[in-house]
Amino acid sequence: MSRSAHPAGPRHADVLPEGHYSAPPADLNTLDGKVWAQTVTRNADGVLTVGGVDVVSLAEQHGTPAYILDEADFRGRARAWRTAFGNDADVFYAGKAFLSRAVVRWLHEEGLNLDVCSGGELTTALSAGMPADRIAFHGNNKSTEEIRRAVESGVGRIVLDSFQEIVRVAHIAQSLGKRQRVQIRITVGVEAHTHEFIATAHEDQKFGIPLADGQAAEAVRRALQLDGLELIGIHSHIGSQIFDMSGFEVAAHRVVGLLKVIRDEHGVELPEIDLGGGLGIAYTSDDDPREPHEIAKALTEIVTRECEAARLSTPRISVEPGRAIVGPTAFTLYQVGTVKPLDGLRTYVSVDGGMSDNIRTALYDAEYSVALVSRASDAEPMLARVVGKHCESGDIVVKDAFLPSDLAPGDLIAVPATGAYCRSMASNYNHVLRPPVVVVHEGESRVVVRRETEEDLLRLDVG
Repeated sequence: MSRSAHPAGPRHADVLPEGHYSAPPADLNTLDGKVWAQTVTRNADGVLTVGGVDVVSLAEQHGTPAYILDEADFRGRARAWRTAFGNDADVFYAGKAFLSRAVVRWLHEEGLNLDVCSGGELTTALSAGMPADRIAFHGNNKSTEEIRRAVESGVGRIVLDSFQEIVRVAHIAQSLGKRQRVQIRITVGVEAHTHEFIATAHEDQKFGIPLADGQAAEAVRRALQLDGLELIGIHSHIGSQIFDMSGFEVAAHRVVGLLKVIRDEHGVELPEIDLGGGLGIAYTSDDDPREPHEIAKALTEIVTRECEAARLSTPRISVEPGRAIVGPTAFTLYQVGTVKPLDGLRTYVSVDGGMSDNIRTALYDAEYSVALVSRASDAEPMLARVVGKHCESGDIVVKDAFLPSDLAPGDLIAVPATGAYCRSMASNYNHVLRPPVVVVHEGESRVVVRRETEEDLLRLDVG
């Protein structure tokens, strides 16, 4: 890789602009295990390896940018969630985080269920062999066709999100001669400590039926009266990238309160409660996520305590981790194109991807880590902003991070913890091609989602 000299940006000893960063680490070659997949390390030359494959070889074989996913890490995290909750609970992987047929097969083999929220996700799941009865279908505006396909396929549950959907699903199920298992998603008025756009349980938002003003109780009444529905439980989801369990405690208290109302009014104890997902992962060294066994213990104790207080049988718990499983398993591999120091500010490092492969920084003000991965460096750290190649000043991948001051065009850098929502939310902005997903496992790599080509773009352009 090229190491051509260039004017250096500000070093850590200089006065730095205000931004979202910590002090530079003592050694920029050290990898923080919290933000990287489990098999990631550096070889004797300082080159990052994952699953026994070095990133220089991966770049030569598959090109950049590319999402590099560690299969062993994914399976290990899926297994940890399954083990933590045991046989008395259900773990539904949230497919929206990242879904491919390879992922579906891994989930099936590791004993997890799958949560989908569109016809496309359902098709992917079924095509890869996920049993329909282990699939839950979400969404705030499911089309009639999507509902029909879900019912015909025999999905294990449909999560009802509105009064109109209660009637719609019941009608379709009856027309098909079926009785569809359903849950009702309610909003419990909990303000999760997260970004506004990913907090989903406060009342002023598009998801679910509010618990306030008796709306959720009325939704239950209607669902219990319809022959096409089998109401099996209540669903609640308070947001995403959450570290504080207190929100789940309040949500469980309010959901169990509704279960008690249902028992007292209808003489029915619903057998299931779904607390959603949203558990956070480490994107930077400052993040401190909980382990699956800690989360399982906390949630189980919360629900058990609340049900005992309400004199209810403890329902079967479901959870929906997506980001917590796939997020840490992947990193995005980029090649540096230009390095532009701005005196007294920072150095702009432009890579061959950007907001088309990771929109989260622009959309959610998300923070990421970054590292030089194609070699070791003893150079002094410089404050850098990693940006993309798109025609937007907001095209930022990593706002502020420290990289070696000898970084040069041709170097490879990697952004960890990009397994969730990056490929899922990728776009063709500026007609840039979406990167491939490359799986590494036991010294080998293979493409599970191929890189787009210009022919793919033109194939859709029928004008």
